[in-house]
Amino acid sequence: MTTNPPRQKAGRARSGDAGSVRTLERGLSVLSALADFGEATLTQIARQVGLSASTASRLLDTLRQQGYVEWEERSGLFSVGLRAYQVGAAFSVRNTLLGAAQPEMQALVDDLNETANLAVRRAGEAVYVHQVEARQMMRMFTHIGAVAPLHCSGVGKVLSAWLPEGEMRQLLGAGPYPAYTPHSLTTLATLIRELEAVRAQGYALDDEERELGVRCLAAPIWDARREVVAALSISAPTSRFPKKDIPEMLERVRAASHQISARLGWRP
Repeated sequence: MTTNPPRQKAGRARSGDAGSVRTLERGLSVLSALADFGEATLTQIARQVGLSASTASRLLDTLRQQGYVEWEERSGLFSVGLRAYQVGAAFSVRNTLLGAAQPEMQALVDDLNETANLAVRRAGEAVYVHQVEARQMMRMFTHIGAVAPLHCSGVGKVLSAWLPEGEMRQLLGAGPYPAYTPHSLTTLATLIRELEAVRAQGYALDDEERELGVRCLAAPIWDARREVVAALSISAPTSRFPKKDIPEMLERVRAASHQISARLGWRP
């Protein structure tokens, strides 16, 4: 014979439920504190939210596993993760990067019939946060949340090129960098020269550096503080994107990136 557990009275929580709610509250307070800091150490976060270092560490580890927090091993700094970014974007699409970018990316793809990507920088990588696919039978595709190296991707170069020099060098490290193809830049000196050219010309090119047979052109997206917050790119097989088409492609990508930037409050 089995018996049903006693029915819980309305308005009262079991002790286990209360503990879970308390843990959730603490986790959210840690995430909020981290958003205020931008980047912070474990000690700073624990002190800010009034928790022991061990408790804060457990909460941060759980948030990391779920993608809400990222940790940079070299510096020991925590930062808000991509999943938190995606949740925030869902709150008010119109006023977010994704909301500003979507119509321009769609128009770009309608015009060029090549895949458009949107990426942001997280620690030492470029992270793809949005994509509008082309209608071609053979088209470029990447998963949202996928990462690309800074040294051999158009979006990675754009997201690095406008950083202050000290921050740029710290981010890139001393090299050498992995060679994905014979065209990959593998030394710090060559990469710095490339990023100087990117800054001067206002765009970046991945010329079969990540994958043979694929060319990518990327332009910066600026915010109201005149900071580069994202990179917009078009990717295509080299057979459909020969070098002679770079000026025409650049004109269209740059126009789209300027429109997105303007929606974020940027003024040239």
